[in-house]
Order: sequence, then C-alpha cells, then structure tokens
Amino acid sequence: MEQKDWFETWFGSPYYKILYKHRDEPEAQAFIEKLLGYLQPPAGCKMLDIACGDGRYARQLAGHGYDVTGIDLSLHHIEIAKEYEADNLHFYVHDMRMPAYINYFNYAFNFFTSFGYFAHDRDHLLAAKSFARSLQKGGTLVIDYLNAVNVMQHLVPQDTLVRGSYTFHINRRVERRHFIKDIRFTDADNKPRHYTESVAAFELADFIKMFGTAGLSLVHTFGDYKLQAFDAATSPRLIMVFKKQ
Repeated sequence: MEQKDWFETWFGSPYYKILYKHRDEPEAQAFIEKLLGYLQPPAGCKMLDIACGDGRYARQLAGHGYDVTGIDLSLHHIEIAKEYEADNLHFYVHDMRMPAYINYFNYAFNFFTSFGYFAHDRDHLLAAKSFARSLQKGGTLVIDYLNAVNVMQHLVPQDTLVRGSYTFHINRRVERRHFIKDIRFTDADNKPRHYTESVAAFELADFIKMFGTAGLSLVHTFGDYKLQAFDAATSPRLIMVFKKQ
C-alpha cells in the first residue's frame, strides 16, 4: 500500500480540528473583512480558495456575494465543506500541484500556512505554477504564511496543550530547512497517537523567486491579520499579495 504524505494523514484526521479549535469563524471573518477592504474586489467576481479545508474562509468570501470555489486534497474536509454549498459556493477534492482551472479566477487565496508541505521544492514550484495558471491575466493571489524568521527566533522546542479531554504533547525542531512538529497524544480509546507536521521555512525572498518563476509579481506584504506592515523580525505572519503578469 502506498504510504500517504503527512498532510493527507493529519489533515484528514478528526484530531486536527481539535488541536486548532482556536482558529475559528470569528477569526476568519475579521481577516476576510480586512482583506476585502484592501482588495476591493468587484461584485460577483470569481475566487479560488486553495487548500480550503472545511471551507472556513471560502464561506466568508461567498457570504459577500462572490463566486467561490474551494479545493482541498482531504476528502474528509471537502465532505464537511460540501454541506455549505450554495449557488455561489462549491467544493472539490483536488491536489494544489495540479491545475484545476486555466485563466479562470480573478482572485486566488491560500490561507493559514497551507503551502510549504512538500519534501521537494519541485512540488512547491508545481503548486506555484498551478496557482498562477488558475488566474486570469491581472488576477490577484494572496498567500497567508507563517513568518519563518520570527518562528525561527522564537521556536519553542516542547509544549503541552490541553484541548478538552485531549492532552497534546508537541515537540518542534528545524530539519533540512523545514519546521517539524511532532504531535503525540492518547485518543479516547487510550491508544497512543502520533502525527507530524512539516512546513518549509520559506522567507519572503523565496516566495518572490518561486512565484516570479510562475509569472507572478509581489505587490504588497502584511505582517498580521489586521494587515499591519510586515516586519521580518517581529511580524507573526507573512501575508503576500501577488499579481499575474
């Protein structure tokens, strides 16, 4: 049997949402309101939410009247997202490395560090090119990523987080320019569980080069969900706005 990548196993599990339950609808709503205020998208334009999960952000975008499509590799998350489908909101299982639409969307979004998952940079470049191909000429791509410089400076090697009846033991390290997070806990049946997250420690220059190769130009950066200025040393997020050339 082919071994699944870590993101297929972890994101497809019910425990992912338990650990990150603090990432909720009010947070998504506040960020989307700020972002749309900056972008000022025309009414009814077409939007793509790449690696949409269960559709938390896509639902917010559709609530503003835009025509939104969400794609994600996780069948589990797409099945949940499909419960919210509407005339202007649709979800599909799809690998971000493979083009789904060509020259179709006015805007594409990649929220909550939903990039940098792959072991090889060629896969990241495939994804970047796929993002670009989905956009019409002059289209906009927004990527919300962790700020690798800040994370590196403040990396906490060990942590314990309690979420309801679950106690998650977290170990963090940097390995081959990836942030590795080992997540261990005991499930409701008293069975030990172990999942891993691995996210590339991409910095702004890496994104400019990678997405430039894909035909996208950086036009703006922000450092948090309030859209304050990006500072590599202090900002918690690296939010980038690209335009298709």
